[in-house]
Amino acid sequence: MINTKAVLASRPEGMVKESDFKIETESIRDIGEGEILIQVKTLSLDPALRGWMNAGTTYIKGVEIGAVMRCFGAGEIIDSKHSDFQTGEFVTGLLGAQSFCISDGKGLAKCDLEKGPLSYHLGVLGMPGMTAYFGLLEKGKPQSGDTVFISGAAGIVGSTVGQIAKIKACTVVGTAGSDEKCKYLIDECGFDFAINYKKEDVDQALKKHCPDGIHIFYDNVGGPLLDTALLNLAKGARVVICGAISQYNKNPNYGPHNYMKIVTARGYITGIIVFDFIQEYPKAIDDISSWLSSGQMKTKEHFVEGIDAFPNALLMLFTGDNFGKLLLNI
Repeated sequence: MINTKAVLASRPEGMVKESDFKIETESIRDIGEGEILIQVKTLSLDPALRGWMNAGTTYIKGVEIGAVMRCFGAGEIIDSKHSDFQTGEFVTGLLGAQSFCISDGKGLAKCDLEKGPLSYHLGVLGMPGMTAYFGLLEKGKPQSGDTVFISGAAGIVGSTVGQIAKIKACTVVGTAGSDEKCKYLIDECGFDFAINYKKEDVDQALKKHCPDGIHIFYDNVGGPLLDTALLNLAKGARVVICGAISQYNKNPNYGPHNYMKIVTARGYITGIIVFDFIQEYPKAIDDISSWLSSGQMKTKEHFVEGIDAFPNALLMLFTGDNFGKLLLNI
């Protein structure tokens, strides 16, 4: 068998380019004792990949030049010499951008397909869904009647945050980059208001939709939009920094100018790294699966086909061309 893989060819300066990757092939070796061979079915394309392309270490070490690009994947075990994993089981984990993965089992999670299809275990039941769940509930601590504002709300994290906030009886406002995405947030996800940041004055819209201020700001975008949100905080506001997709391809990053508003609001700014909650994933998966089954939550997926498409598909995250959780079928 032949493994096809996307390897990191160079570290991007600014926007990710197709030339930052190479598509290579290799023969698959025989597995040893304690190993499993996974046929990767689907890859998850997430904004975090951009940070993983940089040198050095933040919360996780950067990918080395020439190495398979790190990313979450889901697949089927087709051979096993590991006592904890059986042929025919489905797993997710950091399988990398490749068609096959040999693993020692560390960091893998088995997928219960009764809770949702395999692709959901990379999205709403996977790392993005966990990020939304714990970022809102553990970091934002929503209370009934709170106003929750979400930037980048049409993405998998943002739309999941908004729907959980609605389940918790909050008023939910989100930004998105098209009328179609705004319509989706209101009609499908149950948001109270959606702001097209490309057409509307976000500050004016927030003053209209959040007359008593923002109690929780869940930020996926960063940059000037974070500054605007800080101007509209309610007393005791919680600002949850999940990401800053507007800044990932910029150096230096735009830092907030209105940070003193957190003082006058008597609030706080905090960050969410989902791996801190890994022991609590089963409860979150159960809750989200239940909400999906009951119709209280919906999710949207955007599929791209073929490992060769990996470099260009990744770019879609930063151009906004994807609509829904971005996944690449192998």
